[in-house]
Amino acid sequence: MDFPIALQLFTVRDDMKNDFEGTLKTVKALGYDGVEFAGLFGKTSAQVKKMCEEIGLVPISAHIPFVDMIKHTDILNTYAEIGCKYVVIPYLTEEYRPGEDKFAEVIEGAKMLGEKAKSLGMMLCYHNHDFEFTKINGEYALDILYNEVSADLLQTELDTCWVNIGGEEPAAYIRKYSGRCEVVHLKDFVGGKAENMYGLIGIDENEKKDTGGKFEFRPVGYGVQNFPGILEAAKDAGALWMVVEQDQPSMDKTPIECAEMSINYLKSL
Repeated sequence: MDFPIALQLFTVRDDMKNDFEGTLKTVKALGYDGVEFAGLFGKTSAQVKKMCEEIGLVPISAHIPFVDMIKHTDILNTYAEIGCKYVVIPYLTEEYRPGEDKFAEVIEGAKMLGEKAKSLGMMLCYHNHDFEFTKINGEYALDILYNEVSADLLQTELDTCWVNIGGEEPAAYIRKYSGRCEVVHLKDFVGGKAENMYGLIGIDENEKKDTGGKFEFRPVGYGVQNFPGILEAAKDAGALWMVVEQDQPSMDKTPIECAEMSINYLKSL
């Protein structure tokens, strides 16, 4: 394994809520080099910075809801103070998605947020799902976003699971954005596209969560993804960090156990 590995803390969000510092210590003990935040659970930037320094974890990035960043751009200052190098648009609610009128606001908002991040010494990234693989005039919305917003203001954070679900080969898509994909999300799964996928990641708690054998998130290395090929492409593309994410635990394991399975697999390569 040629990359440092971070854990997207959304993977262990309940653990983080219950014991923020203890969970960070566990993540370090599992062998992770860094973390990507998904909320600070009431902790201050100074507290989180100190914890990361004392535990020995690199706070590489943070997922911050798009609307929150637009309304409260000072939230980026918080993550700059922690020491994050990247801030990430993690998900778009339906009204902001490709094909909707507000998708244009995402493009303009990304330009503005990219400038703000740059002024703080950080880089804005965009984390895709599968809905960005909707075509607009024959071109994927994800590609339109990256074409409209310059690389000095917006980098990719390609989520390899959702690229696959979106109908593209993850390694090829990483190579497509060579020089623009410093952070790559490693995520595994079994099954195919299903109606309840966003229910599985907790976006709508009313959604049915039984996969019915159709779709299930898995620890890295325990699903259908070709990670040796993905990692080779990431190396060719100039990536700097790999981030493990598993939206829901599976295989009768806890989120921490899934995170451990993922890093053990990666370190075996």
